[in-house]
This record gives sequence, C-alpha cells and structure tokens, in this order.
Amino acid sequence: MLVYRLRRFKACAWPTRRPSLTSVAIAATGIAAAPDPSCGTLLRCLPAGRSGHCREELPTNARIAGELAEDLHVTPKPIPPQDRLIFALDVPDTAAARALVEQLDDSVTFYKLGLELCMSGGYFDLLDWLVARDKRIFVDLKFFDVPATVAAAVRNLQNRGVTYATVHGNQGIMEAAAGAKGDVKILAVTALTSLDRGDLDDLGFACDVGALVLSRARRALEAGCDGVIASGLELPALRAAVDDKLLVITPGIRPVENRPTDDQKRVVTVEDAFRNGADHIVVGRPIRNAPEPRAAALAIQRSIARLFA
Repeated sequence: MLVYRLRRFKACAWPTRRPSLTSVAIAATGIAAAPDPSCGTLLRCLPAGRSGHCREELPTNARIAGELAEDLHVTPKPIPPQDRLIFALDVPDTAAARALVEQLDDSVTFYKLGLELCMSGGYFDLLDWLVARDKRIFVDLKFFDVPATVAAAVRNLQNRGVTYATVHGNQGIMEAAAGAKGDVKILAVTALTSLDRGDLDDLGFACDVGALVLSRARRALEAGCDGVIASGLELPALRAAVDDKLLVITPGIRPVENRPTDDQKRVVTVEDAFRNGADHIVVGRPIRNAPEPRAAALAIQRSIARLFA
C-alpha cells in the first residue's frame, strides 16, 4: 500500500547511525526520514538546525519502512489505476487517431486530444466517438486568449464527456475558465516540459523553473482551477507547498528502457512521477513510436498497477 500522510506525533531521539538502505532525503523540504531501530517505525525529522529529535511517526514497521520512504509523496485520490495513464493522441488526422485507438484497445482508457488533431478537422466527431467507447477525454488546447473568449470556449466543452481541459496560467484566464467550467475540470499549465532555464531566460522570467511552477500552482488553486500540468521534476516541492486536493498531471514521461532524443527537456520515469506525487501521467511517443504500441501501453499499465496495488 502506498502511504504518504504522516500521522501520530512522537518525540524520539535520532539513532546514532542512520541506516543507509532506508534513509531518504527530500531535497524540496529539507526533511530526512529513517527507521528508528528502537521502536521499529519510520520517523520524520525536522530540518537540521531546528531540532535534533524526531517529531513524527509513520504507523508501520521497519520491514516496510524503506518502501514507505520511497513512496512518501504519493497522493490518495480515488483514481482507478488504469485511468492514471493518459495517452497523447498526437497524430496527423482523425483516421490515424481512430486506427491507433482500435489498436490500443483496452490498454488505454484515457486520451489527450491536442492541437494537431484540432487543426486537422473532425476534432469533435473524434471526441464523441471516443466517449461512445467509454473513453475519458483530456482536451489539451491550452486556451490563451482574452478571459471572456476563454470562458466561452470552456462552456462549449460542457456536457460532452470531457474530463479535463487546459488553460495557460494567466490569472484572468484561469479565473474565467474556472467560472465557466461546469462538469469539466480545468488544469493550468505551469511551465511546459519542453522549456528549461535557458528558455525561461529568453522569455524574460527572472525566477527558476521550480519557483515559476510553485507560483502558478498556488494561483491556479486560488483561481478555482482543479489542477495543474507540471513536470515530475518539480512535483516534490509542489506537493510540499500546495494543497493536496490540487490535481497534478505530469507529461514528459520516459520509461527507463525508452529514452528517445526529442524536444522534451524535463522528463522523469513512470515510477518517479507517481512517487513524486503525480495523479496522472501523459505518455505519447514512447507508446506511439513503439514497435508494438499496445504492448508498450500494457507495460506502463503494469508498472502503475504495481505502484497502486
């Protein structure tokens, strides 16, 4: 079982020697955790310099302490494991999209429909076709326009079987989208996973990527958005600083055995994304470009099932 919430409080001296296999450092919070051999539990200690004693106890025994330390950031939302994988249906036209959906069959239950398909014609026919097959839909058009126009666009997604839709992280845009969302959950884009520090410099952002992500995530929650799009690299800090009710969808996923050279710069593995706190992952090329796309999707689903067993 994946556990992330710390519960009972307890004062207990830190062991003289910290176990090497199950100790874990969480850079985003400055907090370290390790099992106390005297009581057989996993303790969470305050940052160095504030106290030399452990203050909180995870209700588990030393046998699984390492596993819990590894899974410290996993969120408890009741999302079916098979729905945690969102496949990016980035293909040239709707005919190719339908063929790929049929090929993937039951290996994928959740699809992201983006700009490429939107500009090819037949976008909403494809959306309705997917909904009729009991698929969940993520409309990833990253709306960025005057707030009234964004609100009108979001209203047109209501009652169509759309689960998520994206907007850019401008305050007025987020507020307008949240006010018009109806049955659609609104996700704010924090920083595209194709951007790195050099790109942000070119765009005129003086802060680093992590600070930008945190700022936009906090403002998204205040604006009434349901979640954010964020790289797995920024997730630990985001989860430490922002309310856990915020949904986090993580693109830029690259399985360990499938690391192509492409335009994604801030990437993580399937396992790291969920351990860092993702609610969903978005995977495109590692499945689409695989010799057997369905087998690739099933392999990812098996990894997710093991994490959430």
